[in-house]
Amino acid sequence: MILDVQDIHGFYGKSHILQGVTLQFAEGETVTLLGRNGAGKSTTLKAIAGVVAPQRGTVTFNGAKLGGLPSHKIASRGVCFVPEHRGIFRLLTVEENLRLGARKDSPWQLDDIYRIFPRLKERRTNGGAQLSGGEQQMLAIGRALMNHPRLLMLDEPVEGLAPVIVEEIVAQLKLIRQAGVAILLVEQNLEVCTQLADRHYIIEQGVIVYSGDNASFAADESIKDRYLGVGVV
Repeated sequence: MILDVQDIHGFYGKSHILQGVTLQFAEGETVTLLGRNGAGKSTTLKAIAGVVAPQRGTVTFNGAKLGGLPSHKIASRGVCFVPEHRGIFRLLTVEENLRLGARKDSPWQLDDIYRIFPRLKERRTNGGAQLSGGEQQMLAIGRALMNHPRLLMLDEPVEGLAPVIVEEIVAQLKLIRQAGVAILLVEQNLEVCTQLADRHYIIEQGVIVYSGDNASFAADESIKDRYLGVGVV
């Protein structure tokens, strides 16, 4: 078990967002965390990454508890988080953005990123502000890979992107998965989720209310209607 999240509670000020989230997954798995807007999906990723400090519960990664560690220390252990806003440095070039995330011990070096994301190689001297939304997403994922992730957490990676770019990013994520990187994916596009994931969790009002493998989830329309009927396509 590479990640074990047990009964975590997270707050924004006095708002109790996560109310006992528990989830687990094995090395190399791709798992989605689904739910309506405001259910606690992004907050769960932030809690695992140390951006939001859980007030209760434990997050164990690769056998070690992460509680109390700052986010950069958690990232150095192999938990890499690509947020919804992507975090691209707009004034730096593509290559400068990538080199910022580079670690010498990572199996993903610059040439590997350019092989997976040929668009980035074509635009390596362009500034971050000159990239399309899809290219910015590719850059954010590429930079995370250069930080040697064992767990890659992605928050809405294909939101608002053209279908042809969605297909490209899905194909690239399949390559990353085949290389053995565990992926925790928050995404509203259910077709993308069922293409990529081994298992699915659904969160509702800060609590996990469903867990199932990909085949069971794909076949269960009642679960999708009950928990994902609003704001999910």
